[in-house]
Amino acid sequence: MPFDPAQALRLAHETLDIEAEAVLGLKRQLDEGFSRAVQLILQATGRVVVMGMGKSGHVGRKITATLASTGTPSMFVHPAEASHGDLGMIQAGDVVLAISNSGESAELTSILPLVKRLGAPLVAITGDARSTMARHADIVLMSAVEKEACPLNLAPTASTTAQLALGDALAVALLDARGFQAEDFARSHPGGALGRRLLTRVVDVMRSGQDVPRIAPEATFSELMREISSKGLGAAAVVDAQDKVLGIFTDGDLRRLVETGQDLRTLTAKDVMRVGPRSISQGALAAEAAEMMEKNRVTVLLVLDDEGQLCGALSSNDLMRAKVI
Repeated sequence: MPFDPAQALRLAHETLDIEAEAVLGLKRQLDEGFSRAVQLILQATGRVVVMGMGKSGHVGRKITATLASTGTPSMFVHPAEASHGDLGMIQAGDVVLAISNSGESAELTSILPLVKRLGAPLVAITGDARSTMARHADIVLMSAVEKEACPLNLAPTASTTAQLALGDALAVALLDARGFQAEDFARSHPGGALGRRLLTRVVDVMRSGQDVPRIAPEATFSELMREISSKGLGAAAVVDAQDKVLGIFTDGDLRRLVETGQDLRTLTAKDVMRVGPRSISQGALAAEAAEMMEKNRVTVLLVLDDEGQLCGALSSNDLMRAKVI
């Protein structure tokens, strides 16, 4: 049968329509059982143990990962493996979240009485409220769909999309109830770009000590230029004896000063410095420093400690090396 590009595109549109309707249809099925499920999980002393066979199992693994990364301890237990020893992973303080569209998966239904005997409450995500799994459940979350996106109405497509969306809804409700914040999320994602943006602080990436170009206000212009050149930041802070920042002088200031035609040899750092330089606290997020640089169109920020003294300096290049930007 020859490939028909138009038919492929038509089926793609139809699939998306069917699956979108399946997700929207969940809103009509949600009731107070959802809130009770959230409360049950919040009160649990153990973990959420997610179980599912076949495609529902794949969805379950994703739900497990989403729950774990948003503040709800969870693990996936394969129903078939549970019958061969893994049932020991489930404790009385856990909540079991079982997923099956039909609610009749043999590997799952056969262990449900044992799960209940362990004392772990059961929350079922199913498309059939009269199924075996639903009858065993303490709380039933309905995920019924009118039809699958598969033209044969056989392959789990719309039903698994609905299960996944319902799992996401649970995770979002739980993270909100726990007061889960962006920094909490970053702590479980330390290796990615998001973690770097949300965990890296200015003090982690700034230049400090002798690497920070600084000079006294009475220093000559020549001394000022040597300090800028030796530290390679393209700027120098002008500070008093207590390291309080008085001003800054940058490569850009130098270009503008040269254009005035003044005799630079007669000038001091105080004469040429620009007052009110942009600065940031050492405890601020590095991402905040990046936003400040972009907003104010600068490439260097001076870093201050809790007493307002100069303790570091930060350039856009430093942020790029740290992969914050």
